[in-house]
Amino acid sequence: MSRHFEQAEGLCEEKDPATNGFVFNQTMLRIADPVRSLDFYTRVMGMTLLRKLDFPEMKFSLYFLTHGEDFSEISDDNARRTAQTFGRPAVLELTHNWGDSAETVQYHNGNSEPRGFGHIGFHVPDLEGACQRFENLGVAFQKRLEDGSMNYIAFIKDPDGYWIEIFDANRVNGDS
Repeated sequence: MSRHFEQAEGLCEEKDPATNGFVFNQTMLRIADPVRSLDFYTRVMGMTLLRKLDFPEMKFSLYFLTHGEDFSEISDDNARRTAQTFGRPAVLELTHNWGDSAETVQYHNGNSEPRGFGHIGFHVPDLEGACQRFENLGVAFQKRLEDGSMNYIAFIKDPDGYWIEIFDANRVNGDS
């Protein structure tokens, strides 16, 4: 019999009020080529670049992307836009260390030894249609829908080899 999270002792105690207002804001991925990665995450994945921050003294740039909102409320004022970027949930932060390129660096994706980071995930409303679109765009697949027994998820790879799980939230079965 599987244990439900709601029944796991010590895991679902009442939330500490001191954490009210905490926002899970970002997942950071290092990238070799910002042009290549920004094209992938905006054109292929449909994300919007919220903010770019350059740090010349430390020789790196940060790119903050998000998805699925009405962006008419995003401010043109840099300070306000930065606060909006860091105060919203589920932001993807891409970090480019100046001098790195696809020819000079390859980042560990976390899915080979030593394992660590695994993937990010995107819900799509038409799973088969999204996978066909990725196929048409030449996106690399780690796992196609028809591979293995979990035919309700696919994994694609971004330009740096990070895995992206593609799923329709209405088809995910958590009872296994």
